Amino acid sequence: MAGETIAYVRVSTVEQNEERQVEMLKKYGITKWYIDKASGKNVVRTELQKLREFVREGDVVYVVDWSRLSRSVEDLLRLIQEFNGKSVKLISLKENFDTSTSMGKLMITVIGAIYEFQRAYILEAQAEGIEIAKQEGKYKGRKPIEVDNLSLICEKWIKGEITGTQAAELMSVCRTTAYKKLKQYKEQKDNEKDEKTKSQHCLQGCDKVINQ
Repeated sequence: MAGETIAYVRVSTVEQNEERQVEMLKKYGITKWYIDKASGKNVVRTELQKLREFVREGDVVYVVDWSRLSRSVEDLLRLIQEFNGKSVKLISLKENFDTSTSMGKLMITVIGAIYEFQRAYILEAQAEGIEIAKQEGKYKGRKPIEVDNLSLICEKWIKGEITGTQAAELMSVCRTTAYKKLKQYKEQKDNEKDEKTKSQHCLQGCDKVINQ
């Protein structure tokens, strides 16, 4: 099934201009463009979110290099898995990487294994550091996040406006803690939604009984 040939361009505050990336991608017959321009501390990539919502089976997405999509291996892997689930091909020019080829699939597995190793190492180092701090009486835990700020960050993550890594940066916590908080918030919102639905059904049932 043939689809769109899409390009995603992200310009950092250092580059300022997207022309270099656009010129590199033009030769691939791009039919649809998504361009994000960074500004200061803004981490919301609205065009990337639009791209994620738009892509469908048969589409091909081109980027100049992986860092355009994400500077986090974790978020990059999530995005690749998301596109694979939709049968969308992802191609990075700099790395000569195509997720639809056998070599591309092998590289995804290797990258995933390296990430898991790094993650396990970091968690182990953090645990050791905390234990030492506790023994020395220096560990005070993390500073709690204000509820309003936490809600705002979680809502942006649920809507896909920011990634898990970006949420962690905004919370000033590690990614593991951030994902735990994001998951708890989403579960709480889902439970509240279910309770609201049950209440509405109950009220509707009462109205029917009263009106009989």
